[in-house]
Formats: sequence, C-alpha cells, structure tokens
Amino acid sequence: MQNQRMNQPVPPAKPSPQRPRRGEQVGRAVVEIGFIVFLFYSNLLMGEFNAANGRGKTLVVALGNIFTVANFGIAVISALVGYLVFEFLRKKL
Repeated sequence: MQNQRMNQPVPPAKPSPQRPRRGEQVGRAVVEIGFIVFLFYSNLLMGEFNAANGRGKTLVVALGNIFTVANFGIAVISALVGYLVFEFLRKKL
C-alpha cells in the first residue's frame, strides 16, 4: 500500500498487545485445574487396580474406593498449587 502524498510505502500497523479477557482467563484456569484433577484420579484408579487385584474387584468397587471427600480435597489443592506454579513459570519464561 502506498501513501498518496509522498508516494512512499506505509509501514504496516503493529498489532497492539491485548490482555486476555477475564472470561478467557477463568476458562483456561478451569480447564487446566480440571485436567490436573483428572490426572490425579486416573493415577489413583490405576494404583487401586494394581494394589488390590483380588477376586471380585470391579470398576465400581474401585471407583467407590477412590472417590472420597479426602481424595477430592487433595486433588483440588494439588491442582490449584500445580496451576499456580505453571502460571508463575509461564509468566517468568
């Protein structure tokens, strides 16, 4: 594109850095924390089947053993800590 007055090229417009909207930040945080909680429970489920591999051990019994209030509290706290560490590292690097 040419400037009509001076017949010189017009420099391209620099994109202005935009801060992510609040909803996008919250959505990303929920997805990342949810993924960490998913990994926590999948690890617990694998451990439950490896530790107690007896007769009558079904998926329903294993799920009943791992979905407790204590495990949920641990999952949420560890997910929040993990999210905060990754956000810190993301901003540092």
